[in-house]
Amino acid sequence: MNPSKSASPFTALPPGPTARAQSARRSLAARLSRLPLLAAVFVSIVLAEPAWDLDTELLNQLSETVSRSDSFQDRFDAEVWLLAQSTKLEKFIAEKRDRLEFLRKVHRAASLAGLQPEVVLAVIEIESRFDPYAISSAGAQGLMQVMPFWKNEIGRPDDNLINPEVNLRYGCTILKYYLDKEEGRLADALARYNGSYGQYWYPERVLIAWEKRWR
Repeated sequence: MNPSKSASPFTALPPGPTARAQSARRSLAARLSRLPLLAAVFVSIVLAEPAWDLDTELLNQLSETVSRSDSFQDRFDAEVWLLAQSTKLEKFIAEKRDRLEFLRKVHRAASLAGLQPEVVLAVIEIESRFDPYAISSAGAQGLMQVMPFWKNEIGRPDDNLINPEVNLRYGCTILKYYLDKEEGRLADALARYNGSYGQYWYPERVLIAWEKRWR
């Protein structure tokens, strides 16, 4: 099916609760018409649901994940993926050795959490532009801009969120939790991760980065 000739994927969705949400939906639908490969990702977006509260399930998952590690299972596939993504990452990380080591850590953390590594790379690009020392005005830290309160919630106050491996384990676990809560709706999960649920500017930025660079 040619997306440019089909109806907008948003036409069957119920309207949002506010004019602002409706405007955001129309804006995103217009952009999707120019990005047909992304359209399927957004078909199942549900607007204006209440945010999920932190619960024991998430805290247990996070606590378990930050205590574990993983690595590639197939050396050949790993090498192919690392070399392919390294070329794309050169814009952000100059040294090849540093790029390969960074990509290994991303792939390990994403695979452990059950996420696509390419989606995690897109999140990192938008969140920190691959700066492990990035700190937001709200206090979010590191590559995936994790808020420090998570450390206290799971009883690990001494964890260093500037450490790339620690940050990746936190960020990937939190994103996967929201993805499961949203039953695979990536755009909604990204909005929850960013704290902007019901708005689509953040998921749009991540998904465009994923489509244009990392996919």
